[in-house]
Amino acid sequence: MKRLVGLIVAFACVLTSMAEDGSRLWLRYERVNKAVVTGPDCIAADELRNYYRGEQVSLVIDQTMPEDAYRIENQTICAKDERGLMYGAYALLRGETGYSAPQWKLRILNHWDNLDGSIERGYAGESIFWNTPSTISRSQLIKEYARANASIGINGTVLNNVNASPKMLSASYIQQVKEIADILRPYGIRVYLSVNFASPMALGGLKTADPLDAKVTAWWRAKAKEIYKQIPDFGGFLVKANSEGQPGPGDYHRTHAEGANMLADAVKPYGGIIMWRSFVYGANHKGEDRVKQAVSEFVNDDGKFRDNVILQSKNGPLDFQPREPYAPIFDNMKRTPQMAELQITQEYLGQSRHLVYLAPIWQEFFGYVKPDRLVGIAGVANIGLDKNWCGHHFSQANWYAFGRLAWNPHLTSEEIAEEWLRVTFGRMENGKWNMENGELLSLMMRSREACVDYMMPLGLHHIFKFDHHYGPEPDGFKAEYPLEWCPVYYHQADSLGIGFDRSHTGTNATAQYAEPYRSLYDDIKTCPEHYLLWFHHVPWTYRMRDGRTLWENIQSHYDQGVTEVEDFLRIWQEARPYIDEQRWKHTDERLHHQLENAREWRQVCLDYFRSFAEGGLK
Repeated sequence: MKRLVGLIVAFACVLTSMAEDGSRLWLRYERVNKAVVTGPDCIAADELRNYYRGEQVSLVIDQTMPEDAYRIENQTICAKDERGLMYGAYALLRGETGYSAPQWKLRILNHWDNLDGSIERGYAGESIFWNTPSTISRSQLIKEYARANASIGINGTVLNNVNASPKMLSASYIQQVKEIADILRPYGIRVYLSVNFASPMALGGLKTADPLDAKVTAWWRAKAKEIYKQIPDFGGFLVKANSEGQPGPGDYHRTHAEGANMLADAVKPYGGIIMWRSFVYGANHKGEDRVKQAVSEFVNDDGKFRDNVILQSKNGPLDFQPREPYAPIFDNMKRTPQMAELQITQEYLGQSRHLVYLAPIWQEFFGYVKPDRLVGIAGVANIGLDKNWCGHHFSQANWYAFGRLAWNPHLTSEEIAEEWLRVTFGRMENGKWNMENGELLSLMMRSREACVDYMMPLGLHHIFKFDHHYGPEPDGFKAEYPLEWCPVYYHQADSLGIGFDRSHTGTNATAQYAEPYRSLYDDIKTCPEHYLLWFHHVPWTYRMRDGRTLWENIQSHYDQGVTEVEDFLRIWQEARPYIDEQRWKHTDERLHHQLENAREWRQVCLDYFRSFAEGGLK
């Protein structure tokens, strides 16, 4: 009997170890211990010895190669250093050959993790960095995180929330940052920190944080020296200043350039950079259209920043909406290095409850803001302590896609989705992948447009429920809130029509765009219909290009969005034989919830807008 119990326990342990909980992400290699690897003994060599199915690989250092680039030819990987060899090794494991170099030197994740372990806009559990439970090996978890990032070319991570606690710069936390940096360094990942601009007051006992005050300047220089003494390759600071209640140079009637330059001077001797966010609106812009405020705030500082300051701007002018036009700040800051900030965590796209593949949003952005206009790219991470890292198994695809696009923004969304499906849900039979990926690929590629349709079609935006941004609330208005936080401010629905007039007859936000987009967006006849209600207040009876009225089109889009999610469920049901039961069930539950939520969006929005439209149609 004891032997039988032992066998049952042993069998249960095997099953547990084989559980498909998603924790392996896209690194689902089977250990073969087959390849003979010659060259430096490094991470690249270890990965290839363990997982490469070929017989032999040579690793060659070629210092004439560009930084991070690699060349794979005839079972040989050449690169400038071991980091480049590592990127080449992961590429070879993906089946790539040839030459490849990253578009940008800066390929960074932004974590909005708080020191108490919570994560702002986090939908996958608590932080992997801060206040982790004693039952978890933080060092092992961070090593797995580092390996996943290195496999897709990400080389930097901001460890804490942009709404930063001054405690982040205390000695005890700097020591923790050192420990994290030591784990990440072998995988080519630098650490950065978000900082609170008033830290000299909170930590240093100063009476001011004025960037032109000599004591403040000295405090930041000393703090930078303290950090770099422990972490010589520390990357620098990310700063959210004078935005949503955060302190900044504006508190002392100083400019953003004066604030950023003070910090830039502190980290300059060590090769550090300052990433200064342009997400600033509110206090100094009363009555101004919110989507215009970033340009108004920063345009006079163009060309006044130090050379190690980079302006970090969201892809759109509002706030990571399911669809919005590109941010015109990229047109207006012509003498300041810029990097784009994308949101991997799905704050406004169903969070981790909806299957929405985000690469099409980012490629849409790159269609307007060409990659060579940027010096780097940042992605707001969707990573937490959940076993599958991202809450939804398919949300892993957005982390993966960010890394792949950060390396090569010319890859198509479809290429990346197909690659991710193959390495994440594929199955080997007789040396070939056996899976109905075609339908799943279609599901992923249609998912973003479906989300737009069942949430906010034709340029509608920001009509979510307050604070948590999940679910519809088109009638949302709270007198105690700033108007620009209220959904009614954005859709402007009345008996005459719907939409926000940002043309020359309205707020003239179109004037912030460079041609040809300035004229294109300003004219209702030429404005792309997917941006129509973003830029124009349109009569309910307005005839769209398909001959139907605006109101008929709005209803059709909401119906189409729901129909698409119904089809996603059909596809998932048919894929069941090809997918392990654990991940299939988890995703199936989420898809059923997504359908329920899509139907809620349709009903709530159409019921609300109908009360205006039917009056306008009489």
